[in-house]
Amino acid sequence: MRNLNSVHLNGLRALEAVGRFGSLQAAADELGVTIGAVSQQIIKAEAQLGRKLFERTSRGMVATEAGLPVLARLGEGFNMLSQAVSVAQRQDDTILTVSIAPIFASRWLVHRLDRFAAGYPDIRLRMDATTQIIDPGSSDVDIAIRVGAGKWPGVKAELLLAQEIFPVCAPALAGRLTAPADILALPAVIDDRAMFTWETWLREVGLSGAAMEERHIFNDASLCLDAVIAGQGVMLAWQTMASYALEHGQLVDPFGIRVRTGFGHYFVTPQGVREPRKVTAFKRWIRDEMAESMRFFA
Repeated sequence: MRNLNSVHLNGLRALEAVGRFGSLQAAADELGVTIGAVSQQIIKAEAQLGRKLFERTSRGMVATEAGLPVLARLGEGFNMLSQAVSVAQRQDDTILTVSIAPIFASRWLVHRLDRFAAGYPDIRLRMDATTQIIDPGSSDVDIAIRVGAGKWPGVKAELLLAQEIFPVCAPALAGRLTAPADILALPAVIDDRAMFTWETWLREVGLSGAAMEERHIFNDASLCLDAVIAGQGVMLAWQTMASYALEHGQLVDPFGIRVRTGFGHYFVTPQGVREPRKVTAFKRWIRDEMAESMRFFA
């Protein structure tokens, strides 16, 4: 590693940031310095390395052919350094930071948190409700729960629940539904951010290609659910989204026909890091609660 002595660390940080953003301004904002300072660090670093890594163009800073492999390895290296700092800063074993989708938090998790507090009074939960994909290895997040195919790079993903979708509606509308084809007469409430469409379910019941009448379109699944509870139509829901409303009679699953989407809920934790006790405890508790919750769908 003696070759690192010939290049200033600030210069390498500037190279990595500009390579990632393709912009002096964005790199300066992240590093907390001026554009001029970043530009000077780039010039010095290129001189110390003995090669030009960027071309300055009207589209921003573009990596040269020689620069591409250098910047790729710098990105990997600084990502590992960021993870090391995050691990070192996780000193409080009494606070568990969980990154979670807002709808999973509001429609499933919050109704059960009193039981976690009773079972683990020494652990306080800090919920980061966000739709953004957070890397637990390079942030203060201890564990994330994501929905997807489970193939995110650089993290450890463990399946919690395979996602199944099914139509739900208010009890007043359910009386009109005796066979799957009857659903075509009801207006559909659409979540335009969903990772699946009505065709996924309609194909399973022999109605492939049939068109639903779209009444409302939202960019938030929780708003869709509220609209359906209010009797404004039918929507495709999944287990954790609809379980509370189904159990309390706000919604009805008129057919009991559930279709897997190929996605699932996953625990996501840093790769190659020993799992803290608080994370193990939370995962065990979630699995137990999920098993109890899914008995409703058995």
